[in-house]
Amino acid sequence: MAIIPKNVVCPRCFSKDLYRFGKDKDGFQKYRCKKCKRQFAPDNPSFNNRSRHQRKYPDCPVCGKATFLHHDYTYYSNFRCCDKKCIHSFRVPKLINVVPPSSELKPQAFSFKGMRHPLYIVLCALNYYFCGNSTTRKVAQTLYMVHQVKVSHVTVSKWCKRFAPVFKKIAVDRLLSVNLCDSDEWHFDETYIKIAGKNYYLWLAFDAETRFVLDFHLSPDRDSNSAHSLLANCRLKFGQPSSAVVSDRYYAYQQPASLFFPRAKHIRVEDFDDPINNNNVIEAFNGQFKAWYKPKRGFNSFESANRLIATYIFFYNFIRPHSSLNGLTPAQVAGVQYSDKERRFWLLLA
Repeated sequence: MAIIPKNVVCPRCFSKDLYRFGKDKDGFQKYRCKKCKRQFAPDNPSFNNRSRHQRKYPDCPVCGKATFLHHDYTYYSNFRCCDKKCIHSFRVPKLINVVPPSSELKPQAFSFKGMRHPLYIVLCALNYYFCGNSTTRKVAQTLYMVHQVKVSHVTVSKWCKRFAPVFKKIAVDRLLSVNLCDSDEWHFDETYIKIAGKNYYLWLAFDAETRFVLDFHLSPDRDSNSAHSLLANCRLKFGQPSSAVVSDRYYAYQQPASLFFPRAKHIRVEDFDDPINNNNVIEAFNGQFKAWYKPKRGFNSFESANRLIATYIFFYNFIRPHSSLNGLTPAQVAGVQYSDKERRFWLLLA
């Protein structure tokens, strides 16, 4: 029986209970551990000079052993430790740019060319549609009954979509002087809507202190890519909250929350009845949004839905006063300075 040198031990479990296991590809003697079944060739220079940075995947941060790729996503990779006693799982972000959310409307030239009706009538139609939870047909009927102006519901729909980039520009200019980093908590949630008969997901970011809708993202998928787009844009525009970010227990929020808001605690709500940390403030907004959305019976196209939702959020943030905020709008509570006259006739100032 061949004698095994005393200085040869298993590099994994440090056991000396070994046996010879043939030769490796370079002709050096191999050994195999009887306990952990590890194979190694200690006389091979490549084995002695092996360092951890030569591993294909990063080392386990808990035990320092090798890892394997468990799941690979667009913006991060999930690794897991090879040691069955450790099996620690961790995420590593990828150094690639995150796609902006759908709320970032493409710049468009705007003009009043082709509009035959006074601007006051257009403003009334937009207020009826976005603040009165009316359909375009009901808006056209109200304009005829109250203002004696006869317009088609198609014209009302075109007005709502046409002014979306204008409202977007107003919101961006007004929010440059606002600091929402002082807020304690930001809430994130998603709900679904119908577009051309198919389910789409509306991702929302909400400031609990001012009731201000920070951003939104419309996506056909409920996945980690959409969560990355929304949270990355919130970090880019507003920074990060002083205390915590709150979401449900959906896994897609874990990696972007820890990546973009490292100083804030990520609270994952387990139950709607939790009296301390709950997500009810954004669920209340979802209820108001659904009350506006349901009479429309869905949207015809993605572009139409995206523009109408952007305009609805502008009216929610800047135009419609809230009784819970003492008759102010969320933008006024957040620090945006504008008068009631500006709020009523915003297009004239645009």
